[in-house]
Amino acid sequence: MTELPATATAIAAAFAHGEVSAHEIAAAALERIANRNTALNAYTEVTADRALREAAVLDAARARGEPLPPLAAVPYAVKNLFDIEGVTTLAGAKLLASNPPAQSDATLVQRMSTAGGLLTGALNMDALAYGFTTENSHYGATRNPHDPKRTAGGSSGGCGAAVAAGLVPIALGSDTNGSIRVPASLCGVFGLKPTYGRLPRCGSFPFVHGLDHLGPLAASADDLALAYDALQGPDGRDLGCMQRAVETTTDARTRGLDGLRVARLGGYFDDQASALARAASERAAQALGSLGDIVLPEVAAARAAAFVITAAEGGALHLQALRDRPDDFEPLSRERLLAGALVPAVWVEQAQTLRTWFRRRVLEAFRDVDLLIAPATPVSATLLGQETMLINGRALPTRPSMGLLTQPISFIGLPVAVAPMWLDGSALPIGVQLIAAPWREDVCLRAAWALQQAGIASIARPNDHA
Repeated sequence: MTELPATATAIAAAFAHGEVSAHEIAAAALERIANRNTALNAYTEVTADRALREAAVLDAARARGEPLPPLAAVPYAVKNLFDIEGVTTLAGAKLLASNPPAQSDATLVQRMSTAGGLLTGALNMDALAYGFTTENSHYGATRNPHDPKRTAGGSSGGCGAAVAAGLVPIALGSDTNGSIRVPASLCGVFGLKPTYGRLPRCGSFPFVHGLDHLGPLAASADDLALAYDALQGPDGRDLGCMQRAVETTTDARTRGLDGLRVARLGGYFDDQASALARAASERAAQALGSLGDIVLPEVAAARAAAFVITAAEGGALHLQALRDRPDDFEPLSRERLLAGALVPAVWVEQAQTLRTWFRRRVLEAFRDVDLLIAPATPVSATLLGQETMLINGRALPTRPSMGLLTQPISFIGLPVAVAPMWLDGSALPIGVQLIAAPWREDVCLRAAWALQQAGIASIARPNDHA
């Protein structure tokens, strides 16, 4: 089997320099998936024929001397809520299994294809994107590559596991309340939740229109930027996608951290984090030259409001199916969706009012700083089936509480990169959130690059081949 480089950047360079063919890259990726996926359960569908067809097109283009796209011959995969032409979009749900295959690719899948990516398949997730652990009753749990007894996080758990296991260097996921950032943290990979409205969601199965984001997970900060740049650009069919110019980030790392004002989030973000999670944010803050800690107002109330909006919109979306086909819903999400459908309208109105107020107050913080640092998850990966986790002496329910630190941020649509860290003495990774003002993904990525450059953030455990 051809041994592939670990990152998308290195794979694209090897192909461009003629060191390896796209066919060899595709075949090696597919063989690795075949060998490792049974243990991980990251994939729900492998698109081997498509990957090989796309590889053949690229090999022919290179032979003709044509310019190569930026992700030429890079294997990738997508969460199974993205439409893939000829494949039924499951969104992790038995409810959708009888639907006809998608007639076309989702917009972001089209853009990855145009950029030269080789699509290897669809990835497992929490049913209907409602969860943080990818313990799916219909399609099985996805296991963490660093410890298969533990969760990969969710709802984009298959994405985190596939990248962490080296099956692909890039995966596309979705993030409503933390579903990119939680698996990035628990699996130890880089992730990016762009500003709400930055990337179009056309051709992806929705959860909460007012909170849904799409974005990449990747093996390095460079790969994260490379994928993000390929995905940018509006699509008028998504009314939530803002008509903003494409802003290239792949060269932003040359600017380093010069002039960036950095602060660490304390208060709620310390109270709801384990000692390990706090230590990660403190180490990242020190490395990035933090000016000190700041405390945001009413963060717990913001998280509660995010729960109300999520429950109400999610319940409304699935209400008819809940009436007609309740047994086809995953038990873990059915009751929550039913409860959400019964949320009084006045509660939703109050939650939206708080959302507007909280966003205004948080944006005020960016008058004095450019980047905020916080833990991404309260703890590192928990055991599969673990019902509670201890945070500062309090036992909290595992599945909803993994989003304690991500929900208040996605609630107001800020861009966030996750950088994975391995702290001394820890057998598992944990991530930090690098948070910027709206439309400043470049700031998030500059910080991720800086942590990677300093050897503080990495997908691989230092001095270990695990």
